[in-house]
Order: sequence, then C-alpha cells, then structure tokens
Amino acid sequence: MRLGSAAINRERAVRVGILVWLTAVYMVLWGDLSVANLLAGLAVAALIMVTLPLPRVPVAGRLHPLSLAELIVVSVYYALESSLQVAWFAIRPAPPPVSGVLRLRMEIKSDLVLALCADLLNLIPGTMVLEIEKERRVVFVHVLDVSSDAAVDKFYRTTRRLERLLIASFERPAEWHLTQPPEVNR
Repeated sequence: MRLGSAAINRERAVRVGILVWLTAVYMVLWGDLSVANLLAGLAVAALIMVTLPLPRVPVAGRLHPLSLAELIVVSVYYALESSLQVAWFAIRPAPPPVSGVLRLRMEIKSDLVLALCADLLNLIPGTMVLEIEKERRVVFVHVLDVSSDAAVDKFYRTTRRLERLLIASFERPAEWHLTQPPEVNR
C-alpha cells in the first residue's frame, strides 16, 4: 500500500510540474508578467493536459546525481566539440565531408532512457537519429563525417561513453531488476 501511495505522489508531482512548466512557457511567450496572464496560462495548461494527455511511461531504477553531473559535463563537451567541427567543415577550403548512416546497438533497457539517449545524440551537431528499433534496441544515426575509420571509431566511442553514463545515471544493472515495473519486464 505504501509503495502505491508513493507512485501516486510521484505522478501528482509530475502533473504539477507539467502544469507549472506549461504556464511558465505561456507567460514567457506573452512576455507580460501579470495576474491575468498567470490565470490564462494556468487555464491553457490545464486544457492542454486534459485534451492532450501524455502516455504513461514506466520508470524504473534510481537517479544517481554524480553520474548525472558527469553525463551533463560530457554531453556539453561533446556538443561544443562537434559545433567546432561543424563550423570547421563549413569554412574550410575543401569539399564537404562524406556523411552516412551508422547503426548502433544500445544496451539501454528503459524506453525512457533510450529516448533520452536519442535526444542527446540529436543535440550533438553533425548527428541526427533517424530511426529507433525499440524491440532490438538499435538506433540508426546520420553522421556528418564518416570519411575515415578514425571518424567512425570516434563516433562509436562517443556514443558508447554517453550510453555508459546514461546507464550509470538512470538504470544500473543491480537496481534495474529490483525496481523494474511489471509492464516493462519481458
């Protein structure tokens, strides 16, 4: 019973967070901090939440703050490094690099963490996730530079490091089997 009430409280907290976030976005878009905009933003946010509900996503495991901090730092580093690489490709006096689609098998178990991984890969300039095969955990990524074995190896090293950090942050194997909800267990 106690576990059920924790899940209800967690769901309620998520709903309140979404309501606050949508209201804040509404107010920022209007650019006017007033009581009327706050009330209108709350009404629009509630209407969106009622008419366009998000599907329930099973969440398992625990959040590990130190691993998450490392993930954030590494992700920002990769995004900056890739931005410089894309800028160099744009201004260098040479033909554009050879691009291609690479396949990547992920060890991530959770659909939510797999979606986070795809989002991280999309944030890195020069890469774009084209398709995710959820059942096989395979991600197809368009990569800007696959002109050499070293460039392809670097892409795989980068994504494997991000994957390891995502697993360490959200779904450590020792905790995954203990806290996995029945809907996700296959």
